[in-house]
Amino acid sequence: MRVYLLVLLVAAATTFVMTPVARRLARVTNALTPVRARDVHTIPTPRLGGLAMLAGFAVSMVVASRVPFLAGVFAGNEPWAILGGAAVVCLLGVADDIWDLDWMTKLVGQVLAAGLIAWQGVQLITFPVGGVTIGSARLSLIATVVVVVAAINAVNFVDGLDGLAAGMVGIGGLAFFVYTYVLTRIDTPSDYSSLAAVIIVAVVGVCLGFLPHNFSPARIFMGDSGSMLLGITVAAAGITVTGQIDPAAYSAGQVFPAFLPILLPVAVMLLPLLDMGLAVVRRLRAGQSPFHADRLHLHHRLLALGHSQRRAVLIMYLWTTVFAFSAAALALFSTRVVVIGAGVAVVLAAAVTIAQLPGLRRHRPSTKATP
Repeated sequence: MRVYLLVLLVAAATTFVMTPVARRLARVTNALTPVRARDVHTIPTPRLGGLAMLAGFAVSMVVASRVPFLAGVFAGNEPWAILGGAAVVCLLGVADDIWDLDWMTKLVGQVLAAGLIAWQGVQLITFPVGGVTIGSARLSLIATVVVVVAAINAVNFVDGLDGLAAGMVGIGGLAFFVYTYVLTRIDTPSDYSSLAAVIIVAVVGVCLGFLPHNFSPARIFMGDSGSMLLGITVAAAGITVTGQIDPAAYSAGQVFPAFLPILLPVAVMLLPLLDMGLAVVRRLRAGQSPFHADRLHLHHRLLALGHSQRRAVLIMYLWTTVFAFSAAALALFSTRVVVIGAGVAVVLAAAVTIAQLPGLRRHRPSTKATP
């Protein structure tokens, strides 16, 4: 555990220190987010935060590779392929943040980055449900690329408020780390090292290091360079852990752990994926491109209901916590206990979500004297 904590702290510290550098570079290159009709910020804001996040992720990976405990993790090409894919999408995002690329160019770049990590062995090959195996190398490659590109765009779609994407991915990533750590201890009690755990704990560190600069009022945005980096790394962590669990290691009362390698990455990304799905359907029905921007994302709807920007972000954090940690808890507790706890958490989260809506606030009696 101490090694993983070291990786997290290195990623957080490097990202925190490099973010002001990225902010200055954004001003020099005029990579500023203008104030548009769909935005909630009020002044042009630098948006190359992804460069600092890439630096944090890269340095933490290099440090991790030098730790003897993680020697087996870095024996293959997969860690460096993930870092290479993250660098490709980050640089693609930098180009978009500066020159505003069209959606087709970005999509092609995302596919190439996803293909890179798949080519180096980070692929969807087996599923834990019934021992299903993808029958062909071509189908495995296609499935991997689709999953990675979906995750990249899901994080990109949800990155619409100060601190929202970094906080949600950080919270979900922490739940994912708990799961992968427990899974590794069950499968290999003599060796707790895991590529998925290293990747996701580095991502959590990157998010923690960036949030002080990005939380409302944000001094810098992560931009596409940051959101796409988070998407590809979370997807890669999910893919590497898929198929590692042995359902026989759990009792009959623990049915859902067999589905966790699939369920947990979905739970971590549930709100971004839901937001992306709704946006795509909405825009296609309106005859627009799926990448056409609007103000109908989930976070925009919370603002429209009367929540402040900070409160809307915290509510999204809360729901991410409920979904992600409920899924991770299935690896530790019985399904019955988790379902009861998740039900209580959902009720409480719903109460917090609606508690401060204008129409539901109690009207306090006026203390002013009537004339």
